[in-house]
Amino acid sequence: MLKHVYRLMIELTNGRWTSVILRQFARSGISRFVVPSFAKIYKLNEDEMEKALHEYHTLHDLFIRTLKKEARMIDKNEKSVVSPVDAVIEDIGSIKETSEILVKGKSYSIQEMLGNDQTVTKYLNGTYMVLYLSPSHYHRIHSPVEGTIVKQWTLGSKSYPVNKMGLKYGVRTLAKNYRMITEVNTASGHIAIVKVGAMFVNSIEKIHKGMHLQKGEEMAYFSFGSTVVLLFEKGIFHLEPSIHTPKDIRIGEVIGILVKENGGA
Repeated sequence: MLKHVYRLMIELTNGRWTSVILRQFARSGISRFVVPSFAKIYKLNEDEMEKALHEYHTLHDLFIRTLKKEARMIDKNEKSVVSPVDAVIEDIGSIKETSEILVKGKSYSIQEMLGNDQTVTKYLNGTYMVLYLSPSHYHRIHSPVEGTIVKQWTLGSKSYPVNKMGLKYGVRTLAKNYRMITEVNTASGHIAIVKVGAMFVNSIEKIHKGMHLQKGEEMAYFSFGSTVVLLFEKGIFHLEPSIHTPKDIRIGEVIGILVKENGGA
């Protein structure tokens, strides 16, 4: 019963006033009374949390929780690309010459997603990956690679659900929701890390400062669940053979390797 209530709360966040009310509740001291039941319903792993459950004074604090340092191991291979989030890999594929990607049988335009014609060009015929975070996941986002931030920008104003139903029946959620895009230049080429909000306006908080990213370094966090879309420039990314969809993945686990633009490792 409680799980259905929580799901209803999450779906209500696509409305302006319900979003405001639920956001205020999640950040209020009253919400601490639902922290134990939420942790139980969504089977949160308390052993890996940096703090004990009773130390989270609001539901929002629990959503943006940090983990013990040893809870996630980052692959050290300099060529590897690691998952930036704890998530479910929902879709992987090629970016068409028309800039379209196909997610859950629905076409999305990365031109609309990125909002910049010049930026889009380098990703045509490249690879995309969609990683969905449910309310049960750890909500902090880490860098999948080492590299230099070329630019970072935000687009969109409202955020609608990006779960399976939202991706299938929503109105261009990945391309229209509030989103923060970070473009990173690596030794092999460019990667765009698109952080897509699922609830509330401006539900993505940036943590990282400076222009250089270490692989596994924390970049930002989501309030509640959301989605990360990774875009790889043509010819620079080889998918890890064991990856399939849907697949549960954790931060630091290998999702592929970077290769030189001429195809060499």
